Amino acid sequence: MNTLTQFVKQAVSGVLIATTVGLTLGQPFAEACTRVLWNNNELAVVVGRTMDWPESTEPMLTVFPRGMERDGGLLAGHVVVEENPARWTSQYGSVVTTSYGVGTVDGLNEAGLGVHLLYLVATDFGPRDPSKAGVQAGLWGQYILDNAATVDEALALMETIQPVMVTFEGMKATVHLAIEDATGDSAIIEYIEGEARVHHGPEYRVMTNDPPFDQQLAFLSEWDFTNATRQTPLPGNVDPKDRFVRATYFQQMLPEPNNEREAIAGVLAIARNVSVPFGALTTCLALSITPNTVPPLT
Repeated sequence: MNTLTQFVKQAVSGVLIATTVGLTLGQPFAEACTRVLWNNNELAVVVGRTMDWPESTEPMLTVFPRGMERDGGLLAGHVVVEENPARWTSQYGSVVTTSYGVGTVDGLNEAGLGVHLLYLVATDFGPRDPSKAGVQAGLWGQYILDNAATVDEALALMETIQPVMVTFEGMKATVHLAIEDATGDSAIIEYIEGEARVHHGPEYRVMTNDPPFDQQLAFLSEWDFTNATRQTPLPGNVDPKDRFVRATYFQQMLPEPNNEREAIAGVLAIARNVSVPFGALTTCLALSITPNTVPPLT
């Protein structure tokens, strides 16, 4: 059994990555990604995300070992955080999807911690605070994977760093972060008007795009699925609010899986339901993962 197979098998015992992934560094018209976490079944913690994007982000499935030296102030070999950039040595190995060779958008480390970056127009990391180590936004998720084993540890780390907005080939990294661990704990982290907003708890299973998460929860509260039937109306458009409600509804309806295959299939079924079809009034593209040469991710 090769190293990659051994690592993936070990990772599957914690959190299962169940669908297509890629980097949401992007443009305002392409806000159509969804993360779905299934942590309330008796079998496994399963998570998936869709990537609806107007072009290929050149995704590569990549394994990073422990002990890698990182510089959070570099982007494609260029210094983008000049003052007090974060520098660290990875404590955990991870399997991730990189995009454009400059950042990690989804991944899972050997402790079972998973991260997912999605697009959020409202993202504002605020002015640079040099008292905190700066991590360019494309490495935000990788920093968490390298240094934390649980959601609690990841949130503690967030107190010491500041994600820094960067632009790559004209695209700004306006992203928010979803994380989960092998116990099923979950958190959504957004930066709005320069302040971190954290929603922490296993009940936070779905994340889409704009508006910010607190507004998504307010919109969701207007829906009552207590006595749902096949006639229960659901929002059907591709707007992020509609996808948030629809994914939440169907996540609650998933039947208890008999095995991991059924658990993964359940999350994939929801991912297909909320994916943006070709021709919808937003730009989308289903992406595939192609293992390739490790990109120059610093």
